[in-house]
Amino acid sequence: MLIPCDCFLHVPALPLTPLQNSTASVPCRDKGLTLQINSVYAPARTYEICPELTVTCTVARQTGKGKKKGNWIHYSGSLPAMLKALDDVQDVEEALWPWKDTLSNQERTILLKEQKDWRRAVEIFDWFRRERGHELNVIHYNVMLCTVGRARRWDLVLNLWHEMHSCGVAPDNSTYGTLIDVCCKGGREHATLLWLGDMCKRGLIPDEVTMSIVLQALKKAGEYEMAELLFRKWSSDSSGRMEGHPRYSLYTYNTLIDTYGKAGQLEKVSDTFNQMLKEGVAPSVVTFNTMIHVWGKHHRIERVSSLVRMMEEFQCFPDTRTYNILISLYREINDIDVAEYYFWKMKAENLVPDVVSCRTLLYGYSTRGMVTKAEALLKEMDERGFLIDEYTQSALTRMYVSAGMLQQAWHWFDRFHHQMNSDCFSANIDAFVEKGYIVLAEKAFICCLKKKMLSVSVCNVMIKGYGLVDKLDEACEVADGMERYDILPDYVTYSSLIQLLSTAKLPKKALHYLKKMQAVKLLSDCVPYSVVINSFAKNGDLGMVEYLFREMITSGIRADVFLYSIVIDAFAEVGKVQQAAAYFGLMKKDGLCESATIYNSLIKLYTKVGYVAEARETYKLLRSLDTDTNLYASNCMIDIYSDHCMVKEAREIFESLKARGSANEFSYAMMVCLYKKIGRYDVAHRICKEMQALGLLTQALSYNSAIQMYVSGGRMEDAFKIFKKMLVSNTPPNDATFKALNVILIRSGVTRNEIRKLELIRRNNTQDCLHQWYRAISLSLQL
Repeated sequence: MLIPCDCFLHVPALPLTPLQNSTASVPCRDKGLTLQINSVYAPARTYEICPELTVTCTVARQTGKGKKKGNWIHYSGSLPAMLKALDDVQDVEEALWPWKDTLSNQERTILLKEQKDWRRAVEIFDWFRRERGHELNVIHYNVMLCTVGRARRWDLVLNLWHEMHSCGVAPDNSTYGTLIDVCCKGGREHATLLWLGDMCKRGLIPDEVTMSIVLQALKKAGEYEMAELLFRKWSSDSSGRMEGHPRYSLYTYNTLIDTYGKAGQLEKVSDTFNQMLKEGVAPSVVTFNTMIHVWGKHHRIERVSSLVRMMEEFQCFPDTRTYNILISLYREINDIDVAEYYFWKMKAENLVPDVVSCRTLLYGYSTRGMVTKAEALLKEMDERGFLIDEYTQSALTRMYVSAGMLQQAWHWFDRFHHQMNSDCFSANIDAFVEKGYIVLAEKAFICCLKKKMLSVSVCNVMIKGYGLVDKLDEACEVADGMERYDILPDYVTYSSLIQLLSTAKLPKKALHYLKKMQAVKLLSDCVPYSVVINSFAKNGDLGMVEYLFREMITSGIRADVFLYSIVIDAFAEVGKVQQAAAYFGLMKKDGLCESATIYNSLIKLYTKVGYVAEARETYKLLRSLDTDTNLYASNCMIDIYSDHCMVKEAREIFESLKARGSANEFSYAMMVCLYKKIGRYDVAHRICKEMQALGLLTQALSYNSAIQMYVSGGRMEDAFKIFKKMLVSNTPPNDATFKALNVILIRSGVTRNEIRKLELIRRNNTQDCLHQWYRAISLSLQL
């Protein structure tokens, strides 16, 4: 919140005296702003300190052609002659000599106000100051503050301000209103608020125009809450002075609506608009444009339609900006037909679409692949001499590429590449690489190189493109060659290469770029380390996993939960309990919250090594998290309980999964195995039937579980039926399948010699292997 304005809300009025030591009330300001505060609240100065406003260049004498006498006609007396003399004669004293003893305050004001060049106004003002008898009052200073403020000569503004203090000229409401206005229009929102603070400390209350300007400044600075607080306070004070509810101007209402809209306070937007109508203030096209933009930005299309109808009721005719807002709004919500309707309606209303109208609709056509309409609009724009901006240009390149019109895409790129900046080159190259047209991307890259527009973003896009087509050597070449063109790789460059190389199972190459990234101090987080460590973990190189983790911690980079989960899972995969537990302990020591991913890795580890108690405890912790219990962890628990014949515990988890609709093929297969182990073939058979009914018999593991269960229970025909389903589903049998089928053959009395022949056929992988096994089992079972 902006501190200086607090005085408007809380500080009582002070006498009209120079302010002292006021910088202390403005903490935490930047240096430049502090200097300005010191200037604004400077102590009174003597006249000698600032004798005149120094202007380095004088105003060239105007020729007869440049004179504008029309502005002088409405003045009476000697004023037209004075103004003409100032236009014709360079020296101010010579020009005004005939009237130097008779100039009135009003004439001095008009002479200053009528100057078109601020430098000429300063020359005249300095002459008034030097000549005795020419009294300068607050009005003259106000005119000069406005003149030099509009020229953005802030040094002269402050000089005039100090001079007023030293000469005893007290600023009035108009002085502050002028200062606030020029600062706001000059983009100095913070200075606007400082002037407001000084104004209120002097007991001066802003008028409605000044207050509206302050609201504009606060709106530009994004200080919506402060704007509302100030307006409420000012409005309350105004009500007290006016003995009733104040009536605001259209400009004030428009400013309030826009401020509330930008703050997202839609209810207050509606309330302000309704109050405006209630007060009898007719809305203007600016009001409706603001309202349409506000409601449209929040996707309240029904309100937008209502406002368009209301414009007709108020006979407030839409202007070009109205239609541009509507076209943009409907384009953003993917309703290109309505956007197009308003474009043509604008033409029907005899309003000529401007470059914004055309660009907005053209962008909509291009992003939706509407090639024919885009080209027709392009032709119209070319005929009217409208320039294509870089965003629309790259969108059209993308449109042609997406449509497979590569010749047109390249022609379009070639037409504009001489005027492209680096960002535009980057966007065009990206359009080519996203669809895998790496040759065109390379051609565009070479054009960029020749135009000396190469930048880190262009190189990053090329690296991305080479990665998409698996040209990793070329991607590395781009990165390695950047420094030859005085371009330093950034975080994105290195992290992209590390990701590409790690994904391609080239962790050693990825490590090379990780080291380079570290050398140039671009490593600010553990993400690049995580990618490389994960690649080494997938390659089974746990030594490098540990080495890189230690190196990272030593360099001062903290691991996050994701990295810990990678390391713990790597050790869990090979059943190394001690190391996994050690990293889990480190994670807790770092104060990181345990996550479902970590618990899943630990449960997987404990399942592999058969640690039932530890798995059970970890599963409890997993369930205590505010998240759905992971299916993988639940299946692991069913698996470990099945291995240890813990029927009750396994059944509880299985039934819980079924109740939630989460039980999958593995869950059912493990339960079949469990009941097979304890000889409950009736229950195993029922579960197997459920699997088939649910379509969960698709994987070799499930088929094998069912075949083995039926073989163990002596139900050979049922086992054979499952094998038959397996063949029909084109699920390849594996060693476990043939091992179970072998038992069927032996129990059916097939000789060992015949079985050896079948095994030989399988090992030789002959074409009719499955047919021979199927036929042998069918004959042995007499089916």
